[in-house]
Amino acid sequence: QVQLVESGGGLVQAGGSLRLSCAASGDTFSDYVMGWFRQAPGQEREVVASINWRGTSAYYTDPVKGRFTISRDNTKNTVYLEMNSLKPEDTAVYYCAADRTTAYSGNTYSKQSRYDYWGQGTQVTVSS
Repeated sequence: QVQLVESGGGLVQAGGSLRLSCAASGDTFSDYVMGWFRQAPGQEREVVASINWRGTSAYYTDPVKGRFTISRDNTKNTVYLEMNSLKPEDTAVYYCAADRTTAYSGNTYSKQSRYDYWGQGTQVTVSS
């Protein structure tokens, strides 16, 4: 069992930056693959990025490649999503997710169904 709490969302102007944090507790953080998803109004929840146990492999959805960076600090039980050059279309509720697994691939962990644990979400609004 792991509990996830996101923070860092807010209102930012287009072109600006924001860093989301997801703090995990309750289990061995380094055993978990971590992901960020987002859901815009009227849209399905979609993967943003995922990262393996040690942060040596990561996946990004095409719209955020080159702009977003996922990272993790296992000493702090925290995964981050640094968002740069934000666009209005990045506006969404962003969710942190975790799955305890011994195998990882970006394709596999781009699916919501792979994750057993979810945070409550944090709103990111990008104004034009």
